[in-house]
Amino acid sequence: MESKVEKTLVLFAHPFLEYSVFNAHLISFYQDKENITFRDLYEEYPNFHIAAFRERKRIRNYDRLIFQFPLIWLGIPPLLNLWLSEVLDMKWLSKQNENPLAGKKAMIIVSAGGSENSYTKSGMYEKPIEDFILPLTKSLETLGVSVEKTLCVYAAKQKTIEEVNEIQQEISKFLN
Repeated sequence: MESKVEKTLVLFAHPFLEYSVFNAHLISFYQDKENITFRDLYEEYPNFHIAAFRERKRIRNYDRLIFQFPLIWLGIPPLLNLWLSEVLDMKWLSKQNENPLAGKKAMIIVSAGGSENSYTKSGMYEKPIEDFILPLTKSLETLGVSVEKTLCVYAAKQKTIEEVNEIQQEISKFLN
């Protein structure tokens, strides 16, 4: 019996990629990988005009979703927030006989300039980084998407190539 090959959609949202050595290295991991489609939302939608119908049609073709972005002003990037609001519209979902997102798996990769200690009760932000991305996590779970892993990358600017390789191994575990 032949097993089904799962297809993965990477939704990458970084408004300042030209300044991010970490994310530039990490996204190179997706190149030449079978069954992975990488999409840079800021490259595709520089004017913030989301083609929601096209996005909804595209999303149906994938089993797994990876959301990769930096934490910006203690939240997700504005374009990713807009993408979520327009594409994962409840009207679209309620018109379906079945939820096209139910049963999909997701991984969230969030990078931050601050240290891990900054995101503790006694740290600068007094809360864990997961609290700042809770709207994304809860939205996905409400829509039937299983968020299987949240990978928080602290002090992203200081990551060595070896550390980036370790993060790529974590992504590989999700993909296998």
